[in-house]
Amino acid sequence: MIAGMARLKTNLKIKVQLYCGDEIAMGPGKADLLVAIAREGSISAAARTMGMSYRRAWLLVDAMNRCWSEPLVAAKAGGGAQVTDFGSDVLDFYRAVQAQAEGAGEGPEIARLERLIRAEPLPAKA
Repeated sequence: MIAGMARLKTNLKIKVQLYCGDEIAMGPGKADLLVAIAREGSISAAARTMGMSYRRAWLLVDAMNRCWSEPLVAAKAGGGAQVTDFGSDVLDFYRAVQAQAEGAGEGPEIARLERLIRAEPLPAKA
């Protein structure tokens, strides 16, 4: 399962995104990038482990840093990057919100919808 997305059977996906104007300030991919930066110690190494270009990763980090009241990622002396303490807090709060949202996908209403929806759509009419 992709972090930040809950799937119940095959019919429900909940994806938590926080917006800053029209910009996504935090979403599942950005959260995963923060985890990779914390683990790898650099944006470029994090990008490689996630299969994305350095430019894409840098643009995501730049967007996050512009959207929050403090930077989430900062350059390290001597090279590399690190997730700031503030960034770690934002990530923890975001993961908690994700867990709450995933819990919203439970209950009688969801069970009823899952009983009513088709497994596959009917063929399109020509």
